[in-house]
Amino acid sequence: MRRISLLLHADDEGLPNLVEMEQRGELIFVPFGGGHVRAWSNRLAPLQRAEFHLYDHELPPETELRRQAAETVNRRSRCRAVLTNKRCLENYLHPDAILAASNIRVAFDDFDCVAEIAARKLYQQRLGEIPWQLQTRRTQSRMANRAKRWHNTTVVEQMTRAMLRESDPNDEIQSWLLAINGLLAA
Repeated sequence: MRRISLLLHADDEGLPNLVEMEQRGELIFVPFGGGHVRAWSNRLAPLQRAEFHLYDHELPPETELRRQAAETVNRRSRCRAVLTNKRCLENYLHPDAILAASNIRVAFDDFDCVAEIAARKLYQQRLGEIPWQLQTRRTQSRMANRAKRWHNTTVVEQMTRAMLRESDPNDEIQSWLLAINGLLAA
């Protein structure tokens, strides 16, 4: 979110630059890394501060747990939670940004596991390795987690406004930034 906010802020100064806001102490990010989402829906409530929660949609049955957590957050004053309309943040990346960052071409839809697709492609570029399918599920998962981190750093920095318009035609990411602005202004 920080990196994509830089791109959007450069195009529209009415949208927040989350990097600067975090540096000024106006907001903090608390990533819970796919942990128990319902536990986080009330964890920060005693602080009585504005909160914005962004939950990856994921796949059922996880989707319903996240929807319930969002409803819990949204019942609290000055708090807002949303579920992405796509599986996760990586699904908002443009395949051309992945290509620019790695020289691999990937295709995916809104509910594919982009990290796993990219990890598999990157792995297949290495010669002499055992086939992806013969790797343990744990090894595949570790490689996908590394790809996820890479997507949210290096690949995001390859995104352009035109790519974002194509991968997020409904301006969903922009709506999240506007919600954050609204919460901070209240």
